[in-house]
Amino acid sequence: MAVVEVDGLRKRYGDTVAVDGVSFAVEEGEIFGILGPNGAGKTTIVECVEGVRRPDAGRIRVLGLDPSRDRAKLRRVLGAQLQSGMLPEKLRVGEALALYRSFYREGADPERLLADLGLAGKRGTAFEDLSGGQAQRLAIALALVGRPRVAVLDELTTGLDPQARRGTWDLIEQVRDTGVTVLLVTHLMEEAERLCDRVVIVDRGRPAALGTPGGLIAALDAPRRVRFRTEEPFDRAVLAGLEEVTEVRTRRSETVVTGTGDLLRAVGTALLRHGVVATETRLERATLEDAFLALTGRPYQDGEAA
Repeated sequence: MAVVEVDGLRKRYGDTVAVDGVSFAVEEGEIFGILGPNGAGKTTIVECVEGVRRPDAGRIRVLGLDPSRDRAKLRRVLGAQLQSGMLPEKLRVGEALALYRSFYREGADPERLLADLGLAGKRGTAFEDLSGGQAQRLAIALALVGRPRVAVLDELTTGLDPQARRGTWDLIEQVRDTGVTVLLVTHLMEEAERLCDRVVIVDRGRPAALGTPGGLIAALDAPRRVRFRTEEPFDRAVLAGLEEVTEVRTRRSETVVTGTGDLLRAVGTALLRHGVVATETRLERATLEDAFLALTGRPYQDGEAA
């Protein structure tokens, strides 16, 4: 039995259909991503999974529980970090964790959680004095204090600087390693590629694809790109005539070569043969953003509304 099952989920707000026919199943121990632009319906999906909203149609089960009917039981096995969750400014870290721990008959040791999440030194710090990364660590701690089997993390790294974001990614992997199944909501393609075992891509409330990030990318059969810089101009014909090359574009000192097959080897060999010195050479592969374009017919935009 899957840990989380969503089948034909549909949710409408007035005349707006926020979620339309979304289905997926999450296996135990996965980091499963719900991926899509802002406004795609991702948060509505997980709010239905959490029992916060009642779906208009479809079936949801979390460890066999119906979120609408079994809300009390669901709280014992599911922990959630909300996208816009805030705490009172003066509430201290240790106080917040103790408060949330009191909601459960059996929960995690708050002191151990603080230590595991790097917040032991912030026990007496007020919420308003935490950095963005520290606030997100506290959000994870509050989601885990009830010892859930499933944790929902909604846009956990939004607004964090790159260093804090990568630190949070490490924490999410640590959470999974403790045996907790993670349902991760994100609009960040890089985050989904780095963390998720599988993803469902949601676009305007509808499912666009379901699979592993690598599988979705591999299915594209997308062209490869090689980028490099040269100090001196060179004749692009030395590359344009190669069997593997379909396009060569140069702007200022940077050249972008698009093609197929072993493109990097072909380009490197040709440049060496003609005495062209290339620097900052890199091979670009297809990404989930390319997959989104192929699946929906339009580029991915983080700020797009449904």
